[in-house]
Amino acid sequence: MAISLADIKKLRDMTSAGMMDCKKALEEAAGDFKRAVEILREKGKSTLAKRGENETTQGAVLSRINGGKAVLVCLGCETDFVAATPDFKALAGNIADAAIAAFPADADALKAVKLADGYSIEEDITNQAGKTGEKHVLAFYGALEAPFVSEYVHFNGKLGAIVAFNKVVAPEIARGIAMQVASMNPVAVDAASVPADVLESERTVAIQKTKDEQVQKAVDAALRKVGINPAHVDSEDHIESNTAKGWLTPEQAQQAREIIAKVAAEKASSLPEQMIMGIVNGRIQKFLKENTLLEQEYQLSDDKKTVKEALAAADKEASVIAFKRFSLSD
Repeated sequence: MAISLADIKKLRDMTSAGMMDCKKALEEAAGDFKRAVEILREKGKSTLAKRGENETTQGAVLSRINGGKAVLVCLGCETDFVAATPDFKALAGNIADAAIAAFPADADALKAVKLADGYSIEEDITNQAGKTGEKHVLAFYGALEAPFVSEYVHFNGKLGAIVAFNKVVAPEIARGIAMQVASMNPVAVDAASVPADVLESERTVAIQKTKDEQVQKAVDAALRKVGINPAHVDSEDHIESNTAKGWLTPEQAQQAREIIAKVAAEKASSLPEQMIMGIVNGRIQKFLKENTLLEQEYQLSDDKKTVKEALAAADKEASVIAFKRFSLSD
């Protein structure tokens, strides 16, 4: 049957799909609009299935604030070309608007929220994927509710943060702290709120690193004592290469291997626990200072104040309760 231009435009208005896609869907559905919509949706699902392993490193990060509520959302796609299209931007904006209006508990609940076109967010994301031929995902959703909230989205639209405060604070410091979260990517507000698994992982790494360094110091000292440059024997490949170049004699190469094995084993078995843990604790304190929001150096301060000090200077009673952050490039 003949499909009129008016019908094609009507379906396009209903689904935001391309004109040719709408024409083909109507032809396949013999003019049945309901069936045509389903055909376009199935095309979107097929696109998502085919491109399921593709990375969605492009997209749009958006924030919205309404009173003491704040949301941060990201609609992800595969290419910056698609991310720059008006339809993609409009859908991302509609999702952000719906998120702050409905204020759902999590991403799954947000996907079920209906938009003005009558479709759920999940359905519209699927429809958009079918239209562009690219994978689309709700890459992130975060929400905060507090006496006062602030937000910051970087100018490129790929990085953003929202922050919750215990009370109303000056807009300048509130936005500055949101910028701090976005740019410096802290793991928690303060040391007490660092997740236990994160702290345990850092401690495990610090212990092993400290032990390895102490063993290596002993090995290097033993090598220098017999006149062998540690840099020439820091791996088996280097030993073989430097022997071939004449920088080591075969005898020195063998001697180095024996020293490395013997001294490393002896030192590893006799490391003083108290000294090791002292170094490890210092490293953990350094990690906490660099990676917890309130202890970080405030990036907008000229006098190296911490975020905690900068906030106290603005309002002694103010404190940060929580934050959410997302970056497409992380």
